[in-house]
Amino acid sequence: MKTPMPPRSRNRSSAFADRARRIRLLLMDVDGVLTDGRIYLQSLPDGTAEEMKVFHAHDGAGLKLARAAGLRTGVITGRDSAATSRRAREVGMDFVSQKRAEKLPAYEQILREARVRDAEVAYIGDDLPDLPVLERVGLAIAVDNAVPEVKRAAHFVTRRRGGEGAVREAIEAILRARGSWHEVIAKARA
Repeated sequence: MKTPMPPRSRNRSSAFADRARRIRLLLMDVDGVLTDGRIYLQSLPDGTAEEMKVFHAHDGAGLKLARAAGLRTGVITGRDSAATSRRAREVGMDFVSQKRAEKLPAYEQILREARVRDAEVAYIGDDLPDLPVLERVGLAIAVDNAVPEVKRAAHFVTRRRGGEGAVREAIEAILRARGSWHEVIAKARA
């Protein structure tokens, strides 16, 4: 019996490039993908708490490059966060679905709104709630610090960890496979 190829070895395959060329929509989780997975809660004097998230500038720049290349983007997350809403606006995301512990219904709603098929969607995840979506999309991506089950389901595993530029890395890989990376760089420099 042949041993399955480890995910990183599959990153450079022609199958990856074939999948990446079809992508029109890039969706992702937030905590553990756009952030390092830690959730900061600041206690306030009135007994409430405010949430704070830390996002990586390279991921933001990558999301803007994706938009310039014609890729639509969005998040599906189990938490509801004003920080996520603001960051999504700042980087021009098309879809923001929060407070969705079960991600598949949100994914299906976005598919209808975006008028795309599973094969035209990439999804970046890190943990078990992401698996139902990862198993459906045309290009399943795991961040380096994803749980083993997510890495096994992935067509591509980033070398960077969530919150440390993994989203940018995935976007660059998709745009290179599509042959639009150099064109997008030229636009970004202008």
